Amino acid sequence: MEKIWLPHYPPNVPATIDLASPMTLKSLAEEAFGRYPSLPAFSNLGQTLTFEAVDEASRNLGAFLKSRLHLKKGDRVAIVLPNVLAYPIALYALFRTGLVAVNCNPLYTSRELSEQLRDSGARVAIVLENFARTLEEALPGTRVHTVLVSRLGDFLPVHRRVLTNLIVKYVKHLVPRYHLRNTFALGRSLREGSRSSTGDETVDETDPAFLQYTGGTTGLPKAAVLTHRNLVANVLQCSAMLGADLQRGTEVAIAALPLYHIFSLTANFLLFTYLGGHNVLITNPRDLRGFVKTLGRYRFTVLTGVNTLFNGLLRTPGFESVDFSKLRFTLGGGAAIQRAVAQRWKRQTGHPIIEGYGLTEASPVVCVNRLDIEEYTGAVGYPVPSTEISIRDDAGGEMTVDQPGELCIKGPQVMREYWNRPTETDAVFSSDGWLKTGDIARVNPEGLVFIVDRKKDLILVSGFNVYPNELEDELAHLEGIREVAAVGVPDEQSGETVVLYIVPDGPQLTREAVMQFCHDHFTGYKRPHDLEHIRFAKELPKSNIGKILRRSLREQFQADVAAKRG
Repeated sequence: MEKIWLPHYPPNVPATIDLASPMTLKSLAEEAFGRYPSLPAFSNLGQTLTFEAVDEASRNLGAFLKSRLHLKKGDRVAIVLPNVLAYPIALYALFRTGLVAVNCNPLYTSRELSEQLRDSGARVAIVLENFARTLEEALPGTRVHTVLVSRLGDFLPVHRRVLTNLIVKYVKHLVPRYHLRNTFALGRSLREGSRSSTGDETVDETDPAFLQYTGGTTGLPKAAVLTHRNLVANVLQCSAMLGADLQRGTEVAIAALPLYHIFSLTANFLLFTYLGGHNVLITNPRDLRGFVKTLGRYRFTVLTGVNTLFNGLLRTPGFESVDFSKLRFTLGGGAAIQRAVAQRWKRQTGHPIIEGYGLTEASPVVCVNRLDIEEYTGAVGYPVPSTEISIRDDAGGEMTVDQPGELCIKGPQVMREYWNRPTETDAVFSSDGWLKTGDIARVNPEGLVFIVDRKKDLILVSGFNVYPNELEDELAHLEGIREVAAVGVPDEQSGETVVLYIVPDGPQLTREAVMQFCHDHFTGYKRPHDLEHIRFAKELPKSNIGKILRRSLREQFQADVAAKRG
């Protein structure tokens, strides 16, 4: 497609980024450590670590992983942490040692976590003790031989550390009993690492940095292999598009989305490492009142999030009193921003939500709006520098302006492959090397990209991917189910929510039993909200070749809701 968007770039934004210099996350981190040693890097629970402190801690942890645990370049390490100070230290340690990070959602069930650990071949896991029992249940059949256990109070001053850990464990009872073998406390690991003489590891830009799990554009969750070059390129691309309005060493970014999510990983963690910015980590964004109190403590300049988070904040008492005088922009992604939410946000904060588009396989940013937009347009912006896009029909033919088709992309941020899945890798790349996103898009005459619809049946719940095949595959094990289909339907709170249509095999199956099974086997956002979202049917609509027609089920559910409302 002709690059009609280039004339509409912000002033001084180049069409391409410099790809000549070696690009590794190790060099990106170490440059920040050397350039901004005394500046705040991360804050959480009222404690702030400078870049110098993070430098020392991550160096010590990296030395421990190499010298004591004998991990070698390319070995995988699972990180099962929410947004706490241990997370950036763990990631920087892996960057510096050539180890590969496997980001794991700590809210996963033991089955879900076990699948990722087995598939990735992770040798070591780093976990917050609140989730250690889930990890314990997930370990059988995996290659994990050692677990590093962090506590919520780690990196706090000693008196606060002791008090915080006692309250978390014995007052709030947030740490279920666990019996993990071959464990090390994270603090002990750092102390032992500080005494190691292990030298630096050479890291190449083509080395894998992350196995970032996603459903891809179809099917069960799989790991996108993201290299150091992929991620650094995306940081440089984002900085080129947004950097004119950002100042090195001064920005304060609120990281409410979990850093294990690719959006927050790049847009918060990596981008503001590069810029010497201060990331304020929100451990539990669901506690909206606590979140609003945290916002009141910082003169923040950047806020990232998803539609449901913005909607929740707008409805939380006290948000109207937050000081937005230093806010430069709010960046929205992960799922479509609803127009009503964007309009309320602009009225409340004085700033529009800057929407972008990306996917895990692209590290993730593909498009982003200019920062000087005044109002919400529904567009996801322009392709970032060094990114080409193509809108194609099902036969691979190029579509013209304003014609919808599948969005295909090329760029240095595009993943290398899916981990150990050559067939799926071949399926997601066209014969001429374009990544097929699975999303239907159009480009207007000014080069703005609009996402029209999802090509596949992916369900987006609060910005997180839910894969119908995974749910259906597991539910098929429940006695009494003959056929099952999972679909996504609109939801005011989470964007979409899961609805299950089931053909029971006899009268013994109950919706309560299905709900209990979902509770036992799926993390919260993958479950139906309530019993009304579990529907029994005599048969499911199918195509002439026997494929269940999920779109018909979505339409049926919406028609039922409309009829009920009268």
